[in-house]
Amino acid sequence: MNVLFLCTGNSARSILCAATLNHLGRPRFRAYSAGSQPAGRVHPEALAELARRGIEAHDARSKSWDEYTGPDGPAFDLVVTVCDSAAAESCPVLFGDFAKAHWGLPDPAAVAGDPATIREAFSRTQDVIEKRLAALVVLPADNLTPQTLPQALAAIAERVPAVALVGGSP
Repeated sequence: MNVLFLCTGNSARSILCAATLNHLGRPRFRAYSAGSQPAGRVHPEALAELARRGIEAHDARSKSWDEYTGPDGPAFDLVVTVCDSAAAESCPVLFGDFAKAHWGLPDPAAVAGDPATIREAFSRTQDVIEKRLAALVVLPADNLTPQTLPQALAAIAERVPAVALVGGSP
């Protein structure tokens, strides 16, 4: 199952999600990440958080979703937006023949403060991501259809809600 995690900047949340699903879900899942307005760099603390948890991210880079929209791009089974609607962050919209879900997360890259505050923001975000993706990878195959995936992912997000980040944007 090919999964695209999509946000605006593709510098933190979508990178964390894709690397984590590739870590937890292989060979059943293959994850990708992209942004509608890529920041051009992966936030260093995102890479540090993944490394602290033993999650490989050697090929992580901030990129546009345009890389995946051509005829040579992977066929996605699922696209998950991870932007923070609660903070009035605009979520990108991608059209296609795949299941869609929204797993809103506050942006740890927007957190200001000392290094410990920023590290805590990334750690808290990664905790939520790992719990959500652990629930996804154990879903039975009959819950992985285009018809059932959106409801299954909504239920996971409800069971594992996003957490507020200290020092984050409003």
